[in-house]
Amino acid sequence: MDEYKVTPWEVSGEIDYDKLIKQFGTSRLDRALREKLIRLSGGDEPHHMLRRDFFFSHRDLGPVLDDYEKGKGFFLYTGRGPSKAMHIGHLVPLIFTKWLQDRFKCNLYIEITDDEKFLHRRDYEWSDIQKNADDNILDIAAVGFDPERTFIFKDSEYVRNVYPLLLKTARKITGSTAKAVFGFDDSTNIGMQFYPAYQVIPTFFEKKRCLIPAAIDQDPYWRIQRDIAEGLGYYKTSAIHCKFLPPLQGISGKMSSSAGAETAILLTDDEKTVKNKINKYAFSGGQATLEEHRKLGGNTDIDVPFQWLSILFEPDDSKLKTIHDDYRAGKMLTGEMKGILIERINAFLKGHRERRKIAERDVDKYMKTGKLAASMWERVYE
Repeated sequence: MDEYKVTPWEVSGEIDYDKLIKQFGTSRLDRALREKLIRLSGGDEPHHMLRRDFFFSHRDLGPVLDDYEKGKGFFLYTGRGPSKAMHIGHLVPLIFTKWLQDRFKCNLYIEITDDEKFLHRRDYEWSDIQKNADDNILDIAAVGFDPERTFIFKDSEYVRNVYPLLLKTARKITGSTAKAVFGFDDSTNIGMQFYPAYQVIPTFFEKKRCLIPAAIDQDPYWRIQRDIAEGLGYYKTSAIHCKFLPPLQGISGKMSSSAGAETAILLTDDEKTVKNKINKYAFSGGQATLEEHRKLGGNTDIDVPFQWLSILFEPDDSKLKTIHDDYRAGKMLTGEMKGILIERINAFLKGHRERRKIAERDVDKYMKTGKLAASMWERVYE
């Protein structure tokens, strides 16, 4: 679209999610389907990102829930392209994925796409990507997935197990399809053109329906999967899409550490750094002067601290409403709004660092020795 851009590698502009649904050919996550997901999950305390329409779009979520209701079950798949430092936006779909795993007790496969990152980022050396991948894996494990139901794998390591299936998949995808879906041209290296075949492989890890929780920029891969899956004897994958956590500077686009450390809160940021970033860079919906703010109130629709609280850091609806109403009425000042966010982020990061220490001890369970991981290394796809 002219006013924004959404691809697996770039997101920019002020995104119209209704238009994006039409452009990508997905479906709106309507009230009936959301309520069914909540009911089947146990019905109590539905995730606030689900309640607040942050997960807003899907592909074939209905059949996944129908299968679960019939006792057939389903499995989860998501992934991560390793980067130098993960930020809080990277954790958003992972946190929701953990909620799904906890509620539905299903297996989860997490693909670390070190190969794609190397092909896409010509400024990265292979050794740099491997270092980043190992570091990112610890942050992912720190989310707290069930180690007996979770398999985290690097593409470069696991390829020997899936290579026959990878070739069968690649033979089904034409160059013209890859170009049409991803916008590849004659200057795109052939590795990038081959890579989409690998990203769809984890959707074939079980003879059940696969559900992919991810930001909607990754959806083009699932369009290709859905074209070829049944011809290979598997289900078309399903997906549930989230919106993007906006950068500090405003509500357009998405948070990106590659756009500059000042646009994002990194998982490595200490308390002082968080405070400085929020106070200096977080775009405010407040008025220019104290007098005007008390009279006119703030605009929560464009206020980044409020948006972050709504998306991730304030799960209590009544507390969020109080913050919203007080800011709109001018009772709460911009500095107070930022102060709340700073406190919540620092508490969140403290918990994450503690869980990361545990992950350093337990990471092999996710990658080698856990029940699911061990069984996956034993499997050879013919």
